[in-house]
Parts: sequence; C-alpha cells; structure tokens
Amino acid sequence: MGQPIGRLVTSINTHYDRVSMHGLRRALLLKQVEAIGLPVTTIELPEQPTMEIYNAEMGRLVALLKSQGYSHCGFGDIFLEDLRSYREEKLAPHGIRCSFPLWKRDTRELIQEFLQLGFKAVVVCINAQLLDESFVGREIDSGFIEDLPPNVDPCGENGEFHTFCYDGPIFSNPVKFTLGEKVYREYKNPSQETSCANEAMGFWFCDLLPVEE
Repeated sequence: MGQPIGRLVTSINTHYDRVSMHGLRRALLLKQVEAIGLPVTTIELPEQPTMEIYNAEMGRLVALLKSQGYSHCGFGDIFLEDLRSYREEKLAPHGIRCSFPLWKRDTRELIQEFLQLGFKAVVVCINAQLLDESFVGREIDSGFIEDLPPNVDPCGENGEFHTFCYDGPIFSNPVKFTLGEKVYREYKNPSQETSCANEAMGFWFCDLLPVEE
C-alpha cells in the first residue's frame, strides 16, 4: 500500500456482541488487535441490519476517519469483482482510495504462503451448503486444504468459510482460546429476488472461548 497502516475497522453485531458474519466474540477480537499492535474501530450494527443501515453506519465512520486524516483503505479481496466495485463506489465520494494488495493472486498459492510464513488460523464459520459440520473448528493446515471439495476456494473467497487468525509473525503473542460448542443458524439470503426472499442460508459456527491469562 506504500503507507503505514494506522487502524483496523470491522463490524460488530451488538445484539450478540460478536463480529458480524464470523460470530467471533468481541473479547477475542480485542485480544487479536492488541497482539497485532493496531487500534481498532468497530461499526456497531443491530441484530439484523439492512444494507441501508450498514451503508449509513459505514458512511458516518468513513467521514469521521477522513476528517482524522485517513486517505486509503485496504481490503483482502482477491477476485470478487462486484465486491471490489461496491467498495470503490461507496468510498469514492469520501475521497478515500481503495487498495487491494492480494488482488488476482492465486488462492492456492496464497494459502500455502500464509502457512509457510507461520500464520495460524481456525475455522469459525462455514457455509453449510458447501461444507459439512466437521470443517468448522478445524485448524487451517495442509490437511484442511486437501479435504476441501473442488468447488470450495482454498481461501474461502466466495464466503465458503471464515477464520480467526490467532498467531503469526505480526503477533506479539498467540491469542489463547479453547473451542466451544458448534451451532447451526439460518439467515435470509440477501441476494435473492423478492419472490425468493424467504429462502434461507445455513451456517455452522464454532464458538471460541477466550482463555484469561
């Protein structure tokens, strides 16, 4: 990106006090960013936020960060063109430039590089339409990658799975946790047309419990 990273931003579901979509407890998020050594700003969202609510809250935060001197925003997107366009479209009115350092990287090579560098991550959420319950709660390693079905991206770029990175070369110390219960939940698919608005998407979550020092 050519500039130092000054702040991390993520969204929190305030009803559950967890990271949106990932289901990660706020307490573990705070331990993670402390170990990385960067401040974090959270976007506080209701239990079931609409896109209008999300965009409004994001817009307010971006305007604030712009006023504080921030000029660029980095994303980990790899090949989803529609998502990249959405981010650029929403940030352009604020004069914020988008950076995509992983763009068009080969995802199989990328996950191998992730492991070779010494990063460690655990799967906290999976799309039940693509993966079965056994994948959630697993460590990201060579065995996990080999077990993925051919239609699942090894980096989960299509939302097949989400992870919690708890250790690596940028961490001052590993974030300690234990595996909790697995929970299945269904959500309305926001991408469906009105006639299919009630079609649900199923996800398995693995709760991670912070270990106090």
